[in-house]
Amino acid sequence: MAAQSGSPVPHPYWPRDLQMEGYRPNERPVWQILAFLFSASGALLAATWLLTNRVAGMSTARRLAVCWFAVCGFIHGVIEGWFSLYYPVIPADQAFLSQLWKEYGKGDSRYMIADNFTVCMETVTAAAWGPMSVWTVASFLQNKPYRFVLQLIVSLGQLYGDVLYFYTEYRDGFTHSEMWHPLYFWFYFVFMNALWIIIPFILILDAWINLSKSQATADCTQVASKTKRD
Repeated sequence: MAAQSGSPVPHPYWPRDLQMEGYRPNERPVWQILAFLFSASGALLAATWLLTNRVAGMSTARRLAVCWFAVCGFIHGVIEGWFSLYYPVIPADQAFLSQLWKEYGKGDSRYMIADNFTVCMETVTAAAWGPMSVWTVASFLQNKPYRFVLQLIVSLGQLYGDVLYFYTEYRDGFTHSEMWHPLYFWFYFVFMNALWIIIPFILILDAWINLSKSQATADCTQVASKTKRD
């Protein structure tokens, strides 16, 4: 039955009375959208893993960390970059990445209504953490002395943004997703975002340890040099 003129456009988002002018359902099935996301991420992981094999002495854990930053560069710079540029038209758009966001929006409809916090957070993420993630990858592949500084900065930014992301939705009462839905709530909203809390937290601790060791070595060298001069 056709919707009456002036009636709300039907959509799959929460809350159910959410007003979305001009919304058009996705033309692609869910499996195609998810297959693209995970196959692209997997290919990038594999390519980065091969590149890290060329760095002498790089441990398995360090190689995995570099692969993580490569995927972050892709997700922050390309996928979240798309949202930051095209968020006003995504609900009606049928470009592939717009359809990806419309699918993800079933887990968090703030992306469909251009919520101020979401737009600002994603814009900062795309503009700052995307390029800096790529820079972090390059710094580890080239053994740059500032590589752990970059790891610390990017990871701290990711952790801070994701804590705010969850906390703001908590204060809204988790109203922008179908609570307890196995795919939309637990996988899209909880699991996929929890990665950017757990992994950055581990990498912050790792950077802390490595930078502290470097500073301790520098302090010892300075003391030894001063003693020698005296």
